[in-house]
Amino acid sequence: MLRFAAARQAAQAAGWRYSVVTGWRREVMTGLETLSARRRPLADPLGLGDQVRELVAERPRRLGELVEATAVPPVARVHVVHLLWHRRPALDLAAPLGDASWIYPCGRV
Repeated sequence: MLRFAAARQAAQAAGWRYSVVTGWRREVMTGLETLSARRRPLADPLGLGDQVRELVAERPRRLGELVEATAVPPVARVHVVHLLWHRRPALDLAAPLGDASWIYPCGRV
């Protein structure tokens, strides 16, 4: 705790505000852990990744709606999570990841 006190004094001397962040909100960490589980290369013989990208390019969609609009929803869900990890498409991690999560084309959040 002595280091925190010294850092606070140094920040105050420079006219800065100082705070200590001890962790992320639980839903952010859960979302990141879910996404990271699908970070490795993934074969896509059914072309579900392309279907997902085309659907999201039309307009933002909720995760549940997005996977249901594909040819094989249970498998598409895996591909959506994989694509989200690689930031193709985008997701707002401020809310818990679930079927109601909004999925956006890249560059739109």
